[in-house]
Amino acid sequence: MTHTSDPASSVTEGVRVQAGAFLTLHYRLSGPTGDIVNTFGGQPSTLTLGMGELAPALEAKLIGLAEGERARFDLPAGAAFSERNPQLVQWVARKLLDAQGDPAETYAVGEVVEFPTPDREGSYAGAVVQVRDDGAVLFDFNHPLAGQPVTFEVEIIGVL
Repeated sequence: MTHTSDPASSVTEGVRVQAGAFLTLHYRLSGPTGDIVNTFGGQPSTLTLGMGELAPALEAKLIGLAEGERARFDLPAGAAFSERNPQLVQWVARKLLDAQGDPAETYAVGEVVEFPTPDREGSYAGAVVQVRDDGAVLFDFNHPLAGQPVTFEVEIIGVL
């Protein structure tokens, strides 16, 4: 894992990221095929560490960074989002899809679909891999970067 800081950035000494901190930041997550998320050049993100908005391995990289600091971390395959789990590639019957959403919905390969958790308090997503003639859809519920090396670049804008 490498960590490089941008010496040209204006780092405010004393204000550092710690567990539970509320952050405003720009970040980029990329894998071998390019960016998955990139907020640089756009609206920064806000998050609270420990709330599950970033993978725990990525949150751990933020601890100790100073407000104004920019850093880049290269994580080996599986370190950021675990290894791919073949059991997370599953067929979902059209009947179940209709019950949870719009029966007129069509699904296309590559599309990402959100599902409610059983308690309806959250959601999870799956990417469409295949659609059968009977309407059943094969979803991959793995994170798109599971089992891949990840580059995590971050600029800490504010820490509360």
